[in-house]
Amino acid sequence: MEPFVVSARKYRPQTFKDVVGQEAITNTLLNAIENNHLAQALLFTGPRGVGKTTCARILAKKINEDDAAPADEDFAFNIFELDAASNNSVDDIRSLIDQVRIPPQVGKYKVYIIDEVHMLSQSAFNAFLKTLEEPPKHAIFILATTEKHKIIPTILSRCQIFDFKRITVKDAANYLKYIAEQQGVIAEDSALHIIAQKADGAMRDALSIFDRVVSFSGKELTRKSVTENLNVLDYDTYFSATDLILENNIPSLLLLFNDTLAKGFDGHHFISGLASHFRDLMVCQHEVTISLLEVGDDTKKSYGEQSKKASTTFLLKAIDIANDTDLKYKTSRNQRLLVELALMKLASINYDGEKKNPESVALNGKTIDFIIPASFFKSAAPTSKPPKETIVSEKKAPEQLEVASIDNKTIVQNKTSEVAIADAEPRIKVLEKPILKELQQSAPPKINIKTPPKRVSGLSISSLKAKKEHELQRKGEAIDKTKLPKDLFAEEDMQKHWNDFVEVIDKKGQKILASNLASDVPKLRNDTTTIWIELPNDTMKKEIEREQYELMEYLKLKLNNYFIELQISVNEAVAKKFAFTPEEKYEKLREKNPAIDLLRKEFDLDL
Repeated sequence: MEPFVVSARKYRPQTFKDVVGQEAITNTLLNAIENNHLAQALLFTGPRGVGKTTCARILAKKINEDDAAPADEDFAFNIFELDAASNNSVDDIRSLIDQVRIPPQVGKYKVYIIDEVHMLSQSAFNAFLKTLEEPPKHAIFILATTEKHKIIPTILSRCQIFDFKRITVKDAANYLKYIAEQQGVIAEDSALHIIAQKADGAMRDALSIFDRVVSFSGKELTRKSVTENLNVLDYDTYFSATDLILENNIPSLLLLFNDTLAKGFDGHHFISGLASHFRDLMVCQHEVTISLLEVGDDTKKSYGEQSKKASTTFLLKAIDIANDTDLKYKTSRNQRLLVELALMKLASINYDGEKKNPESVALNGKTIDFIIPASFFKSAAPTSKPPKETIVSEKKAPEQLEVASIDNKTIVQNKTSEVAIADAEPRIKVLEKPILKELQQSAPPKINIKTPPKRVSGLSISSLKAKKEHELQRKGEAIDKTKLPKDLFAEEDMQKHWNDFVEVIDKKGQKILASNLASDVPKLRNDTTTIWIELPNDTMKKEIEREQYELMEYLKLKLNNYFIELQISVNEAVAKKFAFTPEEKYEKLREKNPAIDLLRKEFDLDL
């Protein structure tokens, strides 16, 4: 049994024509060899698996070929490969420099391929500088790296740089198809496209994935087997999700997402793939941009069919929602809910909602504003049916209408025997019979309905007027003051009723007034009818003065003394008693419970 050789080694290109997707670089190198314009120091840079080392080997072989050499000669003695990842010291570079001096025994050139050159140390780079700038005539250096930015500028300035690009999905899929034919594998185009997309521009990765999938599926590659083996979301998932979104079917859409999670995919992968799917649908809507779609022909037809169902406006909004969710996914605490919310938003883009009532639609326009009740017609014309209604435009010429007034409503009679009833606004409803006289003769009686008094703001003009009226009433009552009760009361009773009033207004929601009244303990002056409180600022004083009427009425009733007065003074020094330092708080606690001092000493606590 022969040992298995991976496709990446078995099908490694042997000539520049076999290199996939790097035509610009291979053509440049061929022309340079033919015209003898090849530089002595070359730098091949680009992502992994795109053919840098392969092109270096082909170039090393190509420049040594001549008519005298046999066709199968590989010039192995002229090609030296150094892996800079493991040979990155100054001694390794010095050893290389010593070898450079010796001319080749066969062929014209000695080629030194230094792979992963960015791994060389700073001192190794410096040791290599002079040789790289002025190498012997028989020496050519080819440096290969995936990270050009890590190479010092003095090295870059001495090299001719070739930037290798990522291999396109189309080129990778075509090469995979060629390899499948060589191995006798029957493969669907869509399956090869999925492998090429998964490789992300690296041909070596594509070949490795191809070997893995062939080991799983055998000699027949289908899209289903490839997606199952690679654990990637199939196009069908996104096509189904988009159909459900366009149908506004949120429950089925959430179930589809749940099934996707159950298969082991995360929500981030799902939502980012959905955003890409919307982008591909938008690409399909224009013939010019269809070439940007990197999928198989069968899948391209499916995209074309679905793109006809979705408008450009919908796709723009959908891409925006999906992309926003993609950005927020990593920082979200509830990632599943974030994706589900995005799916609900997507399914609601084209959703019109419940149909509106036709009558409400008419009212939103300037058409109907007043509808005559049925009782009105019974009183107006008991033997006849209510007249039919039509709608007349508010732009009707005024000279064609006659206007009358019934019960504060404007009656508009058309000279062509049409009657309309209108409010102050230019919206009218037309009746097809000349019933203006009947309406005037039998208009319904006016009904006077008492409405409750309006609540007004404490700072409005209405409130000031009401306050003035109240003061006048109080002045009128002063005449009968001699007949009012004047019982004596104790200070404790007054304070009790004061606190009761504070509790009542606090429960009613008057928190600020309750807080102001509770800020000081009320006291009686020497004359026993004047209640005195001291407040820390003038604002609190004004607030209590504005609302004191209810308080005083309450106290007069409870204490049975209608000669009580309230006196408020302001003392800003009082405010100090509301702000306690930590030491003052501790003293208060110690007064209530002396054991706290023992606790502090026992545990050596600080304030």
